[in-house]
Amino acid sequence: MSFSGEVKEELTKHVSASRHCQLAELAALIHFCGSFKEIDGMSALCFQTENQSVIRKYFTLLEKTFNIGIDVVRETIKKENKNHSYSFLLEEEKLVYKILQTVKLLDIKEETQSFEQPVNAMLIKNSCCQRAFLRGTFLAAGSMSDPEKSYHLEIVCTNNMQAVQIRDMIQGFGIDAKIVLRKKYNVVYLKEGQSIADLLNVMEAHVSLMEFENFRIVKEMRNSINRRVNCEAANITKTVNASSKQIEDILLIRDHYGFHNLQDNLREMAEIRLDYPDATLKELGQYLNPPVGKSGVNHRLRKLSELAERIRM
Repeated sequence: MSFSGEVKEELTKHVSASRHCQLAELAALIHFCGSFKEIDGMSALCFQTENQSVIRKYFTLLEKTFNIGIDVVRETIKKENKNHSYSFLLEEEKLVYKILQTVKLLDIKEETQSFEQPVNAMLIKNSCCQRAFLRGTFLAAGSMSDPEKSYHLEIVCTNNMQAVQIRDMIQGFGIDAKIVLRKKYNVVYLKEGQSIADLLNVMEAHVSLMEFENFRIVKEMRNSINRRVNCEAANITKTVNASSKQIEDILLIRDHYGFHNLQDNLREMAEIRLDYPDATLKELGQYLNPPVGKSGVNHRLRKLSELAERIRM
């Protein structure tokens, strides 16, 4: 099972104790997976998804909020393509209208509202209900990448108003969420590891959050080690290149100017550098008599380099 699937599996097992939170999550599932149909002159509520975890959560919430068992729901489609697709119909008209009215998809004239519209604000006025609603939206329309590879979480919405509501709700918890248009869909997405961790916490996927944080720790440690190795390799390369240039200058001075013409401190520096081509500036300073610091060694080598440049001219 993918990490995204593991998160959803955990979310299906989390059922809020309060009915108002249960209704907020049920509203999210119906908005994203539900539709209203007329069949043989009767009103029916259709629920369709490819995810069995979502099906379990849907029936759990129906049972707890309306005392509806699966025996009153008819399975209409079960087709096998690349994925399984499941469709269920609730055909008891009074019950259908009661559900739609409760999740604010039925107006006072008993006319159904578009399931693609943002959820009614009355259902998500409390912070706890917003957590439940976000849990439902992720179950129905969300996914996230494997944290070992990259950090990416998204919720696919059918229109911009829906996406804006979800983005603003996530941002209300202090989490940076953005919207991108992908083909005909508006996608709410998070790209930062900390933002995804915070959203998992908001949705109360605490086990998945701990696993996600473990991935982050290992990944950041690996990146830190790689950066350190790359930095050390760059420093070694820089030291080798500098040493090669210094030796080249010193050999030029020896062959075309002569060490005997150098001041004693420069002559000693030139001879030490030739004797210890791989030594660092600090190590070179310790070989001098008396020893000098890095800045003193660097000053003498710079003088030798300037002399070499004048010889080349």
